[in-house]
Amino acid sequence: MLKGKTVILGVTGSIAAYKIAGLASMLVKLHCDVYVLMTKNAANIINPITFETLTSHKCLIDTFDRNFNYNVEHVALAKKADLVLVAPASANVIAKIAHGIADDMLTTTVLACSCKKLISPAMNTRMYENPVVQDNLKILQSYGMEVIEPATGFLACKDIGAGKMPEAQVLLAYILKELAHDKDMKGQKVLITAGPTIEAIDPVRFISNHSTGKMGYALAKMAMWRGAQVTLITGKTAIAPPEFTEVVNVVSAADMFAAVKTYSVSQDIIIKAAAVADYRPQSVSAEKIKKQDDDTSLFLERTEDILAWLGEHRVPGQYLCGFSMETERLAENSKKKLQKKNIDMIAANNLKQPGAGFGVDTNVITLITQDEERELELMTKEDAANQILDFIMEHKQK
Repeated sequence: MLKGKTVILGVTGSIAAYKIAGLASMLVKLHCDVYVLMTKNAANIINPITFETLTSHKCLIDTFDRNFNYNVEHVALAKKADLVLVAPASANVIAKIAHGIADDMLTTTVLACSCKKLISPAMNTRMYENPVVQDNLKILQSYGMEVIEPATGFLACKDIGAGKMPEAQVLLAYILKELAHDKDMKGQKVLITAGPTIEAIDPVRFISNHSTGKMGYALAKMAMWRGAQVTLITGKTAIAPPEFTEVVNVVSAADMFAAVKTYSVSQDIIIKAAAVADYRPQSVSAEKIKKQDDDTSLFLERTEDILAWLGEHRVPGQYLCGFSMETERLAENSKKKLQKKNIDMIAANNLKQPGAGFGVDTNVITLITQDEERELELMTKEDAANQILDFIMEHKQK
């Protein structure tokens, strides 16, 4: 995923320095070339050999260390770097970078880099909230550096508050947002619906479907990685939504329909990947219910057709994509749906095909427009999401 990318990790003298070993390992597993720069104080918290073992590169601390491969090490690294992450970033190093002080290998290299820079503060709550530190962080932001908000929790000093460095998985998410994919969708606003909807029968029972939200969430993640501004309208799922997306949680089909109506006007691309419950309990009189046995007292009415509404109320230039799940005549039935609902594209699944449909991490999809059919092989839902987005961008630009 990150093959050919170079990331510099700047580690300072904060107790959270130990967490960066896990991040370095995660990056290497993604085939990223990782270099670690440490301050002398950081080396008192975690041994540089740890990083050297994980990255297969010398951990650089001393600007004047002559045991290296390049003539001017900080400049050579700066030229190679695709991204720099300073984590944990102490108040001292934040101040140095903000004011252009370069008195060690870490700060010298950071100042020499022209790539994207991420800063993850980690310190005592009172230090973090100090106006001087806050001003320095604002200076970094004014120079185009991204400051990662610290977590709130129990700190090493036994205080509880802001200043805790986020876990390695969170830091990795920031790196992947920048490097995992070219930003070919930058400037695009994308609305995606995902997951199931639930229609209550009574306080205990409900009508729903088997949707897990995996396909919609994969689409949201890939679109975000490609630089799009993503809004994800989602029913209840058991998976965490992707970072850096606006998430709108809904329960019923009516909730989802209302959310889509609210957000759809400003979107460039809308992908309806949600599996909406087609029916909901209908309001009936108490007298009519009394005439029925418990098992037959359910009266159903169809829910709103979100995709048809989008087709009727589409904004000029907007691209609409829906999903269909068929058990027979996949192309024929999907094309009828495409025409009936006045949309641009259908991503069609055959539920009888192994590896496709609900609850699995793979999918087998056929992309259908009025003039084209493109069959995709069995692949992960994230790979399928990228293929769908490629197809949309290709046709949207025609």
